[in-house]
Amino acid sequence: MALAARRDARMSVAEYQVWVESRPDEERWELLDGEPVLMSLPQHRHPRLVYNLLRRVGDLADARGCEALPGLAILSEAMDDFAPIPAIVVRCGPPLPSGYARDPVLIAEVLSPSTMANDRGRKVDFYLTVPSLRTFLIVDQNETRIEVWQRDRDWEMQVFGPADRIALPELGGDLAVSDIYARVVF
Repeated sequence: MALAARRDARMSVAEYQVWVESRPDEERWELLDGEPVLMSLPQHRHPRLVYNLLRRVGDLADARGCEALPGLAILSEAMDDFAPIPAIVVRCGPPLPSGYARDPVLIAEVLSPSTMANDRGRKVDFYLTVPSLRTFLIVDQNETRIEVWQRDRDWEMQVFGPADRIALPELGGDLAVSDIYARVVF
């Protein structure tokens, strides 16, 4: 279960960056609505889905000179009290000087029971403010289902199932939903 650190005032990203540096290495925190939230340890399906995403999306990213990475926090000029850490971030810019990215083209979140409300709620609202973002995937770990938010001019959301393929024009290819769920047992 994700736990929030109790504070009287909301943190800005700059305050959070200083605060999180003092936390032990084994703790993983993200900032949501100015509140540091401790990320829970994932269950077996979660890391398997992240691994499958990294392999499949990573191949597409590599072919474009981009990279798919886990563990990067996302920043947006529109909201200075968020620094969420999605499962996968794809970016095409030069190496980052820190673990914070402002230029993702694709983000994937793998739903966990303890984070589902945030992943489908306030994180979606935040991610849709990131100007460089073109595709946002919400991968369900309890069924073969991926919600795909994509932006051409405006954001549109579609749901994909086991037999579907997801077009990723920013990476010049597509992604089979069945590949993401390879070796995942329900």
